[in-house]
Amino acid sequence: MSGRFSKARRAGIRALAVLLVLFGALAPAVAPAQERTRPTPSRLPVPRWVSLKFNEVNARAGPGDDYPAVWVYRAKGLPVQVVAETKEWRKVCDPDGGSAWIHRRTTDGTRTVFHRGGQTLPLRASPKPQGRVRAYLARRGIARLHRCENGWCLVEAAKKKGWAPAGGLWGLAERRVCR
Repeated sequence: MSGRFSKARRAGIRALAVLLVLFGALAPAVAPAQERTRPTPSRLPVPRWVSLKFNEVNARAGPGDDYPAVWVYRAKGLPVQVVAETKEWRKVCDPDGGSAWIHRRTTDGTRTVFHRGGQTLPLRASPKPQGRVRAYLARRGIARLHRCENGWCLVEAAKKKGWAPAGGLWGLAERRVCR
């Protein structure tokens, strides 16, 4: 063969080279999730859900007291989604689609949900449409979230627990809900 590769062997080497190039191009696409996400100052994931700790929370145009207040949240327990953060400030999205910066001390890790629907939402004794109604969650009402399963969530409002369809509640999405 005088030091030359056979035709079949050259084809095999080319196929291997193509595979190596393809693998190199695909490697970033199959990297583990923790390598694709940037660390946050709190070391908690973004986006994530928190609730407002106080009856009045100033919402600012930027992350600092020197930015103007754009509105005031007046709903203790309101679920908001953290979409960005600095060491002291959290950029949040609210049920009305607004986004603003709030100080981290005004948030609470307690999970709550918000009823955006037009009518009261029945809270049922069991997670099924024909379950006995225990209570009603008012339109724009806030409830503590206990858990969700099979499209239903166990919530608590005014010391009454019950199951509500997940589709009737805001504050559950895993994806980012606003920019």
